[in-house]
Amino acid sequence: MRHLREILPRRRIIEGRPVTDYNVDVVVVGAGPAGSIAAWELAKRKVNVLVVEKRQEIGAPKRCAEGISMKGLENMNLRPDPRWASQVITGSILYAPNGKEVKIEPKDHTGYVVERKVFEKYLATEAVKAGARYMVKTTVTDVVKEGDKVVGVKADHMGDEVTVKAKMVIAADGVDSMTAKRAGIDTVNRLTDYHSGFQYEMAGVNADQGKLHLFFGNEIAPKGYIWIFPKGNTTANVGVGIVGIKSEEGRRARDCLDKFIRDNPRFFANASPIEVNAGGIPVSIHVKTFVADNFMIVGDAAHQVNPIHGGGIALAMNAARLAAKVAADALAEGNTSRERLLEYERRWHETDGAKIKKLLKVRYFIEKLDDEDINAMADMLTGEEVFGLVNGETKSLIRLITKAPKLLPLAKKFLE
Repeated sequence: MRHLREILPRRRIIEGRPVTDYNVDVVVVGAGPAGSIAAWELAKRKVNVLVVEKRQEIGAPKRCAEGISMKGLENMNLRPDPRWASQVITGSILYAPNGKEVKIEPKDHTGYVVERKVFEKYLATEAVKAGARYMVKTTVTDVVKEGDKVVGVKADHMGDEVTVKAKMVIAADGVDSMTAKRAGIDTVNRLTDYHSGFQYEMAGVNADQGKLHLFFGNEIAPKGYIWIFPKGNTTANVGVGIVGIKSEEGRRARDCLDKFIRDNPRFFANASPIEVNAGGIPVSIHVKTFVADNFMIVGDAAHQVNPIHGGGIALAMNAARLAAKVAADALAEGNTSRERLLEYERRWHETDGAKIKKLLKVRYFIEKLDDEDINAMADMLTGEEVFGLVNGETKSLIRLITKAPKLLPLAKKFLE
């Protein structure tokens, strides 16, 4: 496999318009954590890889609350860097609708709120240092096919037409992944499995900077929750995620968040927004396949997100590393068929995918609880037990049902 620097683009004129052709081993669409980890891992294996990113600046705008566990970083052999690891987090505080606080402080389970604008550029920089190349402000307009097989992408690079021929395409272009759809993989989200998110980064927030703050209740965030993720120096990401279908019924995510901020001067009396972000969050496992001939999807495009809290940075990076390894081996063997690439899909479903499947059932269970049930849970369960429940541990659910037998039919319906 040739190094990208050894390959010069070829320019030609089609209907009076210049077109630039590239020929690479792998083209990755999207330079988020999944795309850059895939590129980094491939480049380390001497695979000729090009990343195309539609944004003019990698990392901006940010698209999440920016939390990641220390374990998630360690799995990628990443050490927290003060340039992007904004705030160490040692636990969480959960707030029931009646104001009851449940503190979760698991041993050896620290994490960070990161600055994604810096973190994503850091990952891209490491990928470039390993040998990958990037093209920003480059929007993929279509996939290139030979028969039913994807053999590259077409893109607009700052007004110039670009064609990238590749032995393999990896789609890491987010929740809406037009690249996957053009390749023939259905990634459409059902409204019941799609959270509408709205977030401010705020300065002057009065909250414990070492804890994540999570607020539950159907009055404040129907079938979702509101969060405060501190970033240090009184700044914090303050956001809400609610099931998409609820926002269509007249309760937009922004409306829920604005009301919460007005109603809670304890946290926000002297706070002001310094940034606004909004977007969709997939919270399901309904993408039927991650691969086709010469083609793979990773990250939000594959709905590789925790369905309880919507976090996906660590999951996306894990998936990207796995996909890159399978891709590199397949390229070395000269076999990039769907059957060969299915190894990535199988291994995902045996590991993180199996956990997500269990957590999805817990999510369905929690979404059926009313505020009275949530208040009762806050009274009945310790922080350790709540932590276990949202991580799919059976013993925490058994303890809850023992204390609140009226929840048994609901638990049997969703958790069997």
